Amino acid sequence: MRLSQSPYLLYSDGNGNIFEDVSLYATGRSGWDAVPIPTEEWIELPDGGSLYELPGRHAIGIDVKTGEMRLCTKGWAVAAFIPPAHSGLYLAAYESQKDAPTLPLFCYTAAAWYNDQFYVPAVRIEQDIRQECAGYDQSKISSGANQLLKSYPHNRLVKHLMENCCMTYNCPAARNFSLGRWECPVPVSPACNANCIGCISFQPQEESIPSTQDRLTFKPSAEEIVEFTVPHLQTAPYPIVSFGQGCEGEPLLMWETIRESIIEMRKHTKRGSININTNGSKPDAVKALCEAGLNSIRVSLNSARKHIYESYYRPNNYSFEDIVESLKVVRSFNGWASINYFVFPGMSDSIDEYEALRKLIRETGLTMIQWRNFNIDPDWYLGRIGVTETGDCMGVKQLMDEIHEEFPSLKFGYFNPPMERIKGNFEMDFAHW
Repeated sequence: MRLSQSPYLLYSDGNGNIFEDVSLYATGRSGWDAVPIPTEEWIELPDGGSLYELPGRHAIGIDVKTGEMRLCTKGWAVAAFIPPAHSGLYLAAYESQKDAPTLPLFCYTAAAWYNDQFYVPAVRIEQDIRQECAGYDQSKISSGANQLLKSYPHNRLVKHLMENCCMTYNCPAARNFSLGRWECPVPVSPACNANCIGCISFQPQEESIPSTQDRLTFKPSAEEIVEFTVPHLQTAPYPIVSFGQGCEGEPLLMWETIRESIIEMRKHTKRGSININTNGSKPDAVKALCEAGLNSIRVSLNSARKHIYESYYRPNNYSFEDIVESLKVVRSFNGWASINYFVFPGMSDSIDEYEALRKLIRETGLTMIQWRNFNIDPDWYLGRIGVTETGDCMGVKQLMDEIHEEFPSLKFGYFNPPMERIKGNFEMDFAHW
């Protein structure tokens, strides 16, 4: 439903209760600034979304009577987690107190209230339903996980995926694997060659935030990988085998094992797609994997600008130029090349970033942008990479529109596509579980 006016600001009382302040319209955050949000960019909070209290932070709103911005001091600011397949357009706007704790590694989209409904500024960027919360039946997931553990009693990777990822952390990909469908996650590397500020699987003890899950602690063998991925490719609907997960380091450090696995998988079946989620740091390794049968790559980046990228990833023995080359390599094999683009309103939509993104698309022949919400404390992130001014910004929605207009064949989405989409049926129906 399109709103006829701006929705109202939300605040929390510190005890898990959320209220609206009808004297203030909600605002959004772009970079360091609080800004009004166009009414047409608000949507109802999607199913699977949730709200967070932001301790030590007062929300910034627009006074209903005067039109001036002011703080809501009735309680703490509130932000939204928006579920997969949706991309946020503005962050929650607030002013932090000096003793405000660093926020954990989640996304902090603006949130508001109007006519008995929560609203967020966001777009549904992907129609694929593979991670819809309505599609997960916990009893079926538990049954599937137990069956996999029984079927592969000596497979360390299956044990890791089911006991840790699926049953402890509720990883959507691992849960889908337990249900025998779609994208099968394959973590392979306990080590990494980057030191990302917002790493979700490893944070130094001296940091003020914890990692959101434990990292893989062993190096799986090709035999362990092939044992469960071949049956998945043979039987799952729209099957994908996907190396590189949030519970590991950098998969290209294990490229020899991945290459051996791909070769062996393809001896048994030609069905499905084989993908790698990576930082793209080793173009030669990517070439070897493409020669073995890799179908698609997804390279994660927070920025198409070298200095912004490297200040966040803090790479060891690779550079931004290497990730560009890796995307080019995959396209040279006619493979599917995506970027996992961490959207940060006020950074991603700056004029400088827009120009850098256009250059990256042209230079690599990029196939797809996965517009992902950046899971990080906004103040902490900007402070750690040393950004005090974000420059002129066009708005995330306009950025998407401009890129789509200039590159009409470039796909927008949130997930790695199955082979059916890679081959051209991008509008295929996923609307069933």
